[in-house]
Amino acid sequence: MELQKEALRFNNLEVRMANNAIEIDAAQALRYRIFYDEMGAIPSPRNRKAARDTDPYDEICDHLIVVDLEQSRIEAPCVVGAYRLLRGVVANEGAGFYSEGEFDLSQLLTRPGEIMELGRSCIDTAYRKRGAMQLLWRGVADYIFRHDVDIMFGCGSLHGVDPIEARCVLSYLHHYHGAPSHLRSKALAHRHVDMNALQKDAIDPDAIQAELPPLLKGYLRLGAYVGEGAVIDHQFNTIDVCVVLETHKVTAKYLQHFSRNQARLQVPAAVAAMAIAS
Repeated sequence: MELQKEALRFNNLEVRMANNAIEIDAAQALRYRIFYDEMGAIPSPRNRKAARDTDPYDEICDHLIVVDLEQSRIEAPCVVGAYRLLRGVVANEGAGFYSEGEFDLSQLLTRPGEIMELGRSCIDTAYRKRGAMQLLWRGVADYIFRHDVDIMFGCGSLHGVDPIEARCVLSYLHHYHGAPSHLRSKALAHRHVDMNALQKDAIDPDAIQAELPPLLKGYLRLGAYVGEGAVIDHQFNTIDVCVVLETHKVTAKYLQHFSRNQARLQVPAAVAAMAIAS
């Protein structure tokens, strides 16, 4: 599937859907370098041998990639950014969503309209200040528009697995960004970690903002909510929260920022403004 008649480009970078198994393999290799080599995730023996981050959901997801055109060859695409996208219409055919292994998503699954899970977001270290994340978000915005997605969700991750160390951030998310009941996911009972560790008046929101991972901070700036309870993911060395974002809820701040570039992206401002979250 093509994002647009012409792929979105910035200098030597291009964002588009992966077109074949070679490009998906390159995305999986990038994911392995970031999640396992850099972030300390624990690979399965199969993944360690292949040096690839893979799971069964790769077979049914769409893979959004950023490619360095100058460094790529047909047989060896240079994938420097990746996102994995799974729409409800696909998940409902049998496999479900990856996030259902951590969270009860019943409030989202029973809503009318299309929903979409985002996951496995990563950027090559050398490209984190070169527009790759912005291109990924522009690709996501176009995908949302083309598939008429109403709600996006996925796991927002904090590095590390100690909820005591993360108590300030978790409490901040609980008090300031908790989802309303009709959008509230809940951590599965056997994995539930209470996020309400500190009283609201004991939290300094400005100080916490500096501690938030950039991607999670970007979601929150767009009006995203966080579900009830966190989950420790020992394999990926993270504490996960479920992030939910209604695609029409984009703040006026981002709409105004985006208006200067709207024509170039050719997607509605309320959707495309999400591209500049990071």
